[in-house]
Amino acid sequence: MKDIKYLNNSENDLEIAALLIKSGEIVGVPTETVYGLGADATNADAVKKIFEAKGRPADNPLIVHVSDIEMMKQYTEDIPTVVYRLAEKFWPGPLTMVLSKKTNIPDLVTAGMDTVGIRMPSNESIRTIIKYLGKPIAAPSANKSGYPSPTTAQHVIDDMAGKIAAVVDDGPCTVGLESTVITFEGYDSVRILRPGVITPEQLKTVVDDVIIDKNITSDEMVDVEDVRSPGMKYKHYSPKAKIILVREGLEMFKKYVSEQEEPDSCSLIFDYDAAGFPYRYMTYGNTPQEQAQQLFAKLREADKQKIKVLYVRAPRKEGIGLAVYNRLIRAAGYEVVES
Repeated sequence: MKDIKYLNNSENDLEIAALLIKSGEIVGVPTETVYGLGADATNADAVKKIFEAKGRPADNPLIVHVSDIEMMKQYTEDIPTVVYRLAEKFWPGPLTMVLSKKTNIPDLVTAGMDTVGIRMPSNESIRTIIKYLGKPIAAPSANKSGYPSPTTAQHVIDDMAGKIAAVVDDGPCTVGLESTVITFEGYDSVRILRPGVITPEQLKTVVDDVIIDKNITSDEMVDVEDVRSPGMKYKHYSPKAKIILVREGLEMFKKYVSEQEEPDSCSLIFDYDAAGFPYRYMTYGNTPQEQAQQLFAKLREADKQKIKVLYVRAPRKEGIGLAVYNRLIRAAGYEVVES
């Protein structure tokens, strides 16, 4: 088993990361959302290593990260004018736009589709690596497929030891959830394929119409044939612990937990629920932003504590809370409790 080379965010180490990627290796790279598993997006052999390292199904497309608008234009075509308005408002940042791809993006990246998800991350370290490389980086989350996404370099090491060349440590991710993914439905209309911290309300400040895909709002698994975005088709974000999502107020949540007889169980609740909470618990913030940033780390912590069942207080399905809820319901395999 080869050791993972540990790199920091110094200019010298970022250049080393770029050289490794240029040579066809895959590297754990930081973004503001989650840590990614980065490869040269134009190198099909390198991209294949991503799927092998993650155990990722080949019909699950990858997001391609660029350093600037000009790089986006080199790899996509037939770009709607609204893309530039959205980029001016939300790039660099956690918004992925699905666009028609040029032939210089291998089909393996896009699961054989003629579109590709493109994003310009706000994290300066990955943008610097892309600039040194001179090419875009394909980078899904740097975790075992289906497991909670990594939000620290240590999470990457835990999942990818012996499978990748290096990891760049740029500290904990500031956002904590994967990007919002949108596609274009018409002149001034977008469809959200995966929710993130760029909310429907924010998108409506730029476009006239925002459609939320039924795959997001349903509390049941929706059969998805056209998988244009990661996170649409499979059970995702799930620790070894069984997740049960509970859509109740605090008192009803306590009542539900009290009625369970599961050994090695724990509750994941909001910070303000903790005072006097009578059962084993962890917290994951109060605001949707805090919950987004902390969620995946807490799901991983559940496994470290050998928790078998985790009862989770569900956030509201609005704003950033919709994105947190989306990750939780998929982690729970759509097992939701409510009165």
